[in-house]
Amino acid sequence: MRIGKKDFDLNNHCYIMGILNVTPDSFSDGGKFNNLDAALKHTEEMIRDGADIIDVGGESTRPGHVVISEEEEISRVTPVIEAIKRNFDIPISIDTYKGAVTLAALQAGADLVNDIWGFKHDSKVAEYTARYEAACCLMHNRNEAVYENFQKDFITDLQECIAIAKKANVADDKIILDPGVGFGKTYELNLEIINHLEIMHELNYPILLGTSRKSVIGLTLDLPADERVEGTLATTVIGVMKGCSFVRVHDVKENARIIKMTEAILAR
Repeated sequence: MRIGKKDFDLNNHCYIMGILNVTPDSFSDGGKFNNLDAALKHTEEMIRDGADIIDVGGESTRPGHVVISEEEEISRVTPVIEAIKRNFDIPISIDTYKGAVTLAALQAGADLVNDIWGFKHDSKVAEYTARYEAACCLMHNRNEAVYENFQKDFITDLQECIAIAKKANVADDKIILDPGVGFGKTYELNLEIINHLEIMHELNYPILLGTSRKSVIGLTLDLPADERVEGTLATTVIGVMKGCSFVRVHDVKENARIIKMTEAILAR
């Protein structure tokens, strides 16, 4: 799979998407990197620690988050994307579900569109992704955690996302799927989908696992967001063992090391 100028060997390695939230209110790092110098410094740190993609987000999507205007989101993310492009040679992902933000980010140099609504919120996101021949990550999501048969409904939901992408002419080799841990699921369903990630392989697309510091870890361990690295690492090991191609994380160095160790064991 090619994202930006980089080729990803998805059959032999799990890659790291490093999280760069340029927001004042993200659940675990809000306000830390929402000025350009801090964002660039953190990007440099993540690349040094082993990040393969930088995921730039301008609006928090934590439970109860405040929705901001497209104009404000664009003003947050585009200078950061442009600056990363000038200073580093690494693919950039834009974490948004809004058409205007997607377009502005792609024009600024983003290589991947990471949509928490899997193209279902705004059809323009798929349209612009196809137009710029960008990669995309389509996340499973629902407004309410109500299912007749969770695993079956989960797959059907993702098939709908894929259909939207294909209708917009997004290339098959540009699609990644995300199980959406923490979105449209109860605590128990979050644990279930992490434990049964292998069901996603029937869809024949690369899988990105995003569990970093999320509430499912906090609830299990009874820990605040900044003390959830060990819980995140446990999910990363499971993700690698279940065949995930990417993990989206805050703590890049620790996850890079645990992926290397897990892959070494699995290779024997």
